[in-house]
Amino acid sequence: MTINKNVMAFFILVVGLCFAQYVNLYVDKTWLEQSYIYDIYQSDKGKSAYKYKGEEIIITDVVPYDLSPLNQANLNKVDSPALTQQWVEKENGQLQQLKPAFHFGLWSLLPAFLTIVLCLITREPLTALFSGIVSGALMLGEYDITDSVLIPNLAQQGTAALLLLYLWLLGGLLGIWSKTGAAQAFANMMTEKFVRGQRSAKVVSWILGVLLFQGGTMSTVLVGTTVRPLADKAKVSHEEMSYIVDSTASPIAAVMAFNAWPAYVQALIFVPGVSFLATEADRIAFFFSSVPFSFYGIFAVLGTLLLSLNITTFSGRRIKEAHVRANTTGQLDAPGAKPLSAKELQTCDVPKGYHSHYLEFILPLVTLILTAILTFIFMGTPKVNWAFGAALVLSVLMALAKGMSLMNVIDGFGNGLKGVVVASVILMLAVIIGFISKEIGGGLYLVSLLGEQLPYWLLPITLQLITMIIAFSTGTSWGTYAIAFPLAMPLAWAIGESQMLANPELFMMICFATVLNGSIYGDQCSPISDTTILSSMTTGCDLMDHVKSQIVPATFAASLAATLWTACVLIFA
Repeated sequence: MTINKNVMAFFILVVGLCFAQYVNLYVDKTWLEQSYIYDIYQSDKGKSAYKYKGEEIIITDVVPYDLSPLNQANLNKVDSPALTQQWVEKENGQLQQLKPAFHFGLWSLLPAFLTIVLCLITREPLTALFSGIVSGALMLGEYDITDSVLIPNLAQQGTAALLLLYLWLLGGLLGIWSKTGAAQAFANMMTEKFVRGQRSAKVVSWILGVLLFQGGTMSTVLVGTTVRPLADKAKVSHEEMSYIVDSTASPIAAVMAFNAWPAYVQALIFVPGVSFLATEADRIAFFFSSVPFSFYGIFAVLGTLLLSLNITTFSGRRIKEAHVRANTTGQLDAPGAKPLSAKELQTCDVPKGYHSHYLEFILPLVTLILTAILTFIFMGTPKVNWAFGAALVLSVLMALAKGMSLMNVIDGFGNGLKGVVVASVILMLAVIIGFISKEIGGGLYLVSLLGEQLPYWLLPITLQLITMIIAFSTGTSWGTYAIAFPLAMPLAWAIGESQMLANPELFMMICFATVLNGSIYGDQCSPISDTTILSSMTTGCDLMDHVKSQIVPATFAASLAATLWTACVLIFA
């Protein structure tokens, strides 16, 4: 059977690479106009300007929209535009930035499709991700994979920050906790005072996931590293834990949206002429008004609560089997599983004579949380690197102050790096294939399939399905927002106006919620998503076991959400 799977995977890879080369040589690019709207103001010198990453940018060389080579009418006439961006002025006086983007039609989904299929067949995410990257590079005509694809993407600031955080800071912190026995001491303390078995261990994990509602990678890492030792001690299967950690990260962030999400999303949902989306304050208020329609986020969080209470009715066969396996055999992983966390982080290596204490776990954890919260309050965004760096430094100082030798501390730090290096490489490759998928326009192609003649009651579920596919294919919810919202919101308004809906604002809220929640579902279930990978890594689960076990309850929640969205539109819009 193994040989057959390998042969099948090799055949699919060869065919996929051949198709990629065919696209590069014979498939024309379809260019699309992409417009970006900023909050523009008058600078001290009386010139139009906007803020980007805290810096003031002066707008120059503005041309009328009709004369721009980047408007759709002119893009239809050329094989490749000469400009990469241009500021234009519309007839109503509004300034917009135009950027051209392209897709290869259905072929744009090839790298993501190839990656996911190979992941499912081989259970080897490293080779599957690299194969997807190679196919995307061939489609773009980039044959020097190392210098033209890997290095430029790894050199980007965001990618380097991820590498710093998840390899050095997270790996080092986990290694120090393993060396000092802090995580095990914390697990022992929790078991003695709070955790009495599997159910209480899972409920504690669920509560932490809800309380840390910032969402994304930070919540995943923080909850996963905190609950792993006590869940392992209580013999909770890794499939259950990775699902609880993953499904209380982004879903809860969409429901309890007192985080960075509204500030990011509001910039993407401006629609000219729509009064309730006119200003930044209006758009943030619109976000919060739409929260009751985040049905997927609500059902996902409730589903993990039921699982935490050992109610597995809606959890799917794989999670049920994992629950039974852990109960009857004590095996936390399925037979043949390959957990992402290495052996160095699965056992304690406390030096002889060193006495572990649970405060060595709690104090760095509190420092991490406080640093993230305070930087969010005073700086507008949580400084995750600062938070993990402060926790790591405090852990090292406490170990040295208690008498651990510097050599043992460095040994623990090194073991931590080794323990997460494979997961970090997978994460880097996932980020790169996300960049490639965006560049070749898979998301743009899917959204461009929609039209204004679509019946209004079909639009919410259509947007949900498309954003689910985009996020699943690219492994990012925020990247999907950047693609989908600027296209979906004007489309929803146009359909609402043309079909004369009685309550177009409510219709817009529901469509907004479908894009928001559909992207979360796709990101959460994707094997190339950073949160999926980190949920597996921090809980010690096999990546594909996590993906396959999670997709059933997540799809059940998404199906219920789709039914409610359609019903709300039919009844109230």
